[in-house]
Amino acid sequence: MNAEKLHPEVPNKGKTYVVAVTGASGSIYGVRLIKTLAETGARVLVILSDAGRKVLIHEMSMAADETLLAFLLRYGVDKGAIYRVETFSQEEIASAPASGSFVHNGMAVVPCSMKTLAAIAGGYADNLITRSCDVTLKERRPLILVPRETPFSVIHLENMTRAAGAGAVILPPCPSFYSFPKTVTDVADTVVARIMDHLGAEHRLTLRWGE
Repeated sequence: MNAEKLHPEVPNKGKTYVVAVTGASGSIYGVRLIKTLAETGARVLVILSDAGRKVLIHEMSMAADETLLAFLLRYGVDKGAIYRVETFSQEEIASAPASGSFVHNGMAVVPCSMKTLAAIAGGYADNLITRSCDVTLKERRPLILVPRETPFSVIHLENMTRAAGAGAVILPPCPSFYSFPKTVTDVADTVVARIMDHLGAEHRLTLRWGE
């Protein structure tokens, strides 16, 4: 269901979120999160990794020479909301999310590759994504990691435990079915709804238990 129709009152107006899309399978989760945040009034700073771009091309038919904003418009992000989306590459290390003085309401890495998870857990801030995560943790802001891998090895689990100990929320993309989702998008939105909850962003993506 279109988030704009669900939220004509743009309840997240005035909020700013950082969304990083890395090179794990599950690009739809990141795209749906960006779309929902922007269409509910939030400013969204999107960091797309080099590998994340390749996965978008493979999984969601993004053109090789297409900008992320052009793709989001083609995907269906409302034209009135797209101006609230800013995009960055992983190399733009001097950008706003890399600074602790830049205030935002939370960050999500969705999907989060195991390479990115390892860098976050080890404090290895070698690009804009990992630096932004490092800053988000040290500033005690919400950081949601959506690890898209299965099964998890002991290394993966230890990295998740370490990241969680530093303050991150580990939110694997485990969809729910009590709302009887009918499409792949509906299934993805059951996960995106949980990410929105943990970011403190209002939404009506899915029915809540008992509704």
